[in-house]
Amino acid sequence: MYGIIDCDNCYVSCERVFHPDLNGKPVVVLSNNDGCIVARSNEAKRMGIKAGMPYFQLAQQFPKEKIAVFSSNYELYGEMTGRVMEIIRQEAPNHFRYSIDECFVNLDIMKDSDLKEWGTRLHERVVKSTGMPISIGIAANKTLAKIASRFAKKHPGYHHCCIIGNERQRIKALSLTDISDVWGIGRRYAARLMQMGIETAADFASKPEEWVNATFRNVCILRTWKELNGEDCVPDETLAMKKSICTSRSFSKRVSDIQTIKTHVDNFATLCASKLRSQKSVASIICVFINTDPFRDDLGQYWNSCDIQLATPTNATMTIVKAANKALERIFRPGYQYKKAGVIVMGINPDSPLQLNLFDTNAEDIQRMRRLDTIIDRLNKCCGKDTVILATSQYPKQNGIAVTFCNAIRRDHISPNPTTRWSDIIRLK
Repeated sequence: MYGIIDCDNCYVSCERVFHPDLNGKPVVVLSNNDGCIVARSNEAKRMGIKAGMPYFQLAQQFPKEKIAVFSSNYELYGEMTGRVMEIIRQEAPNHFRYSIDECFVNLDIMKDSDLKEWGTRLHERVVKSTGMPISIGIAANKTLAKIASRFAKKHPGYHHCCIIGNERQRIKALSLTDISDVWGIGRRYAARLMQMGIETAADFASKPEEWVNATFRNVCILRTWKELNGEDCVPDETLAMKKSICTSRSFSKRVSDIQTIKTHVDNFATLCASKLRSQKSVASIICVFINTDPFRDDLGQYWNSCDIQLATPTNATMTIVKAANKALERIFRPGYQYKKAGVIVMGINPDSPLQLNLFDTNAEDIQRMRRLDTIIDRLNKCCGKDTVILATSQYPKQNGIAVTFCNAIRRDHISPNPTTRWSDIIRLK
């Protein structure tokens, strides 16, 4: 049996831990640069606030409502969810983290009769220790466990833990699940299936395997179909390592000079390199893209991207930053006002064993870069993000103060970080 533990309305829940007066009230969290709404409390959802709604429309559509608004505080969210994952590690050693707020666990060593008690106990411990509410779904495979977690989250009668433990429960759960809510079925495939009259997970699961193969010719869709029918065929390795990593941001204002864009791209590349190291992987392709504001028809429009193939796969910050700068210089065109840029690393493989290029003679340099990145990662983890950065990653000073990636983003409604910064520590009266 597999379980998936999911933090309920994760970003909102993190904010409410330190603002308990907001429990039961509408709360929303904004994207980078306070652009649009990316997280909503249940109360905000019931009001009709949609995910992705531009922030400026919130006051227009709900002028008389008191809605608590927060800018994204990923430092806080990462630290709080890390505490949740540590508790899960203690309760279920055979686990792996799937996203910032989700974790799969293997429960084969437990008796089926003990699963409900285990899930209830885990929920109580996490809430008591962190203040974060969680939902737990348990089933014979990961896809069914995801469906079970949705029931645990939406229906209070499950007391935060839902188990799909037999054939009757599987069939009923699939019949109550929209095809668009099935893990592994994206919006494009969901729309295509609904055009064929397939509206629920049960409709899709009832189709013959030959039909699925002939219609989609996609191994991921076939795996989803098999898991809906009770098979366990999504390997952990498929989820553990990302095939590509993207870091991108919309700028707080339009930018026309290459130097400012290069500073943004250097920060994006640095973050991609850090993510590669965190999952013990390397990348062989570095892609950079830039584009103007598509909503400004009165301005010139331009979009382009460039891929750089590395001779030796790497996760070294300096190497990836240099490649990203090279790609940016190839695609930048003066005379445009750019609104967004991003870096994508692809061709991802495990970092050991590392296959060197035939003509690569700088093995010592590779090891030196690894040691340097290890030390920088350790310092930034212990002393705070952006404690040590590349000189090219630092934005021009404002009022004599150096501006780093963290505070270069517009975040007018940012909350404190009482668990990671001494300056924000809670003071009790």
